[in-house]
Amino acid sequence: MITAKFENTNLYIGDTLRVHSTVVEGNKTRTQVFEGILIALRGREENRMMVVRHIGPGGIGVERIWPLDSKSLVKIEVKKKAANVRRSKLYYLRGLTGRQATRV
Repeated sequence: MITAKFENTNLYIGDTLRVHSTVVEGNKTRTQVFEGILIALRGREENRMMVVRHIGPGGIGVERIWPLDSKSLVKIEVKKKAANVRRSKLYYLRGLTGRQATRV
């Protein structure tokens, strides 16, 4: 199973994450939370990147990609651990709709 480490948090493919990142809008900064399933980890060492996907309003899938060493990442919380994931990339979730797209 592919795993990565962000500070003291172990990340596994299929985990449901809450990613807190800093967003700069003009001269204001705020923290934005993105909650979804970790579908891929790419790269090695300091070039490590993660892809998180969730289903937005209207059933539209939204994916975001972050480098694990990004300064904009504030915190990553693991809401739910993956049960039995046997793939290193969960790209097949892109083709599913509704409840099936959120179950791993």
